[in-house]
Amino acid sequence: MDKAELQKLQEFLRKSLGNPGLKVTPAKRNPDDADVRLGERQIGTISVDDEDGDRSFAFEMKIPVERPVLQEYLRRLFETETLKIVPRAKKNDSVELNNGDDFIGVISADDPKAKSFTLQMAILDFDLEEF
Repeated sequence: MDKAELQKLQEFLRKSLGNPGLKVTPAKRNPDDADVRLGERQIGTISVDDEDGDRSFAFEMKIPVERPVLQEYLRRLFETETLKIVPRAKKNDSVELNNGDDFIGVISADDPKAKSFTLQMAILDFDLEEF
């Protein structure tokens, strides 16, 4: 990822997750990936997928809380009240994350007892056009 892509991804995540303090930096281990930071803390990673000639990105963030406090945890982490958890039809192992009415990504349980979760967001190249 080049500096322009990192900047666009940073602005996209700031808007999507409602926090202007998010930073996207080159990953230390793999130059094709990026780290997502909030303050001094790394909260997630972004990987590139450019198979089939279409460039897209995958943001992944581990969430170390149980389902009953998931929404409140994310609201406190990103310092915004607009994030909300929405149940998925016919799915018990995952929920959707929205910012207001806008779909952001899917949060899936990491284990059968739903003690921790992972947020996954697909970011397509045209999602970054406005940045």
